[in-house]
Amino acid sequence: MNIGSLPVLPENIFQLVFEKSPGSLLVKADSPHFTIVAASDSYLEITGSARKDILDKGFFEVFPDDEKFDEHTNARHVFTKVVETGKAIEVPTYRFDVYNKAKKQNEIRYWSCCNTPILGAAHKVAYILNTVIDITDEVKAREAAIESESRLRLAAEAAEFATWDLNLLNQTFIYSPRLSEIFGHPSETVITLEDIRKQVNPDDMQNIVVKAYEHALKSGNYLYEVRITWPDGSLHWIKTQGLVIMDKEGQPVRMLGTILDTTETKRDEIRKNDFIAMASHELKTPLTSLKAYVQLLAKKLASSDDSFITGTLSKAGIQINKMTDLIYGFLDLSKLEPGTLQLDKTDFEINSLVSDCLAEMKLTHPGHVISFEPQKDIVVSADREKVGQVITNLLSNAIKYSDKGRAIIISCKKTGNNVMVSVTDNGIGIKLKDQEKLFQRFYRVESERMKNISGFGIGLYLANEIIQLHKGKIGVESEEGKGSTFYFSLPLQN
Repeated sequence: MNIGSLPVLPENIFQLVFEKSPGSLLVKADSPHFTIVAASDSYLEITGSARKDILDKGFFEVFPDDEKFDEHTNARHVFTKVVETGKAIEVPTYRFDVYNKAKKQNEIRYWSCCNTPILGAAHKVAYILNTVIDITDEVKAREAAIESESRLRLAAEAAEFATWDLNLLNQTFIYSPRLSEIFGHPSETVITLEDIRKQVNPDDMQNIVVKAYEHALKSGNYLYEVRITWPDGSLHWIKTQGLVIMDKEGQPVRMLGTILDTTETKRDEIRKNDFIAMASHELKTPLTSLKAYVQLLAKKLASSDDSFITGTLSKAGIQINKMTDLIYGFLDLSKLEPGTLQLDKTDFEINSLVSDCLAEMKLTHPGHVISFEPQKDIVVSADREKVGQVITNLLSNAIKYSDKGRAIIISCKKTGNNVMVSVTDNGIGIKLKDQEKLFQRFYRVESERMKNISGFGIGLYLANEIIQLHKGKIGVESEEGKGSTFYFSLPLQN
């Protein structure tokens, strides 16, 4: 910029405009004095100066050098270099505290400044325009982000989980050293996203990871647990959780998340389920024998006039049936946990299955009114035995939580490409806060009525898993004191 090329302006107009500009100071290039020739109002406010006290005085006479500034932020060094090179020099960040008159104390402030040369005769630097911008908020925000990142890193190290960052546009993958350890490598080992994918169990990759990824691109949330194989051949489990970052157009551009080694927890679950399966299996034989003995006694004493004996045998039979249901529930649960529950799909008419389940329930629970009006044939492709288990569970729950004489209605109808089966009762109903957790493992509603009803919260969990394996849906609609409707859907025959 050449000062001789400035347009002719009315008297004092340049000075007036300059004084109203943000954070500006004009000094002569008369090293070593650098005389101040103009200052804006905001610059005076920043420095707590009066115009009459600084004009026509050397910059360093008014603002002495501070020892804390290095050669990159020291004003004398910067001004001298501008004069020597004729090039603008920026100081991105430096600290200059400002006195707060209201609080009567200095406040920490950070600034960014630019020192622009103004050329005069013979294209030599005649002036330096020193412009400052308050960047205190930006600096504090950056410091807070660094502190937050440090805390997160410390928390991650304490919790022993790894962090990862995937750029979806160029597939750049950044991760913490802990991730290598979780996949069975030394922490300094460099592993790629492809290396990680190769260690994931192939079935889990196809059935869990791919589906979780596709779901995340739509929902923004990423969560799954899978099996991995370490380089030494040992089996481990990991749990991954993350978020998808979208751009302004709503397109996914980045994924952030954590990975946690859940191997010990999984092994504990497997050991526990193995014990449950073993214990349940061993209990089946004596329980079956006990049930047979009770039935023989009941038949032999059916003509007895002793109501106590017949009543006691009847109650014993009921308790044996409850125990049998619990044992078979545990056995089914133990099959499900390791992911070994397999579906044996066939095409069958579902109204017939509902009728069969209903006939069994009426034999064991004769005091309840259960109605079902089958529609025309509805053929589905599913595991008949396991779907029957779900229907039986829903019917059993409806009976448990309804008084005798209260109507229970079963419905089976087509809805689009699916069939919907529902069981409606007029029982105690379920609170809204409990409905979301009903299908969780071992969850039971806490209430006075529930204390007298046996169960471990396995049935609905198993029902949910069976329906999920069929790619169907299961749910509940209920109002406390007014009954419930449990329902599930299955795809129709292909």
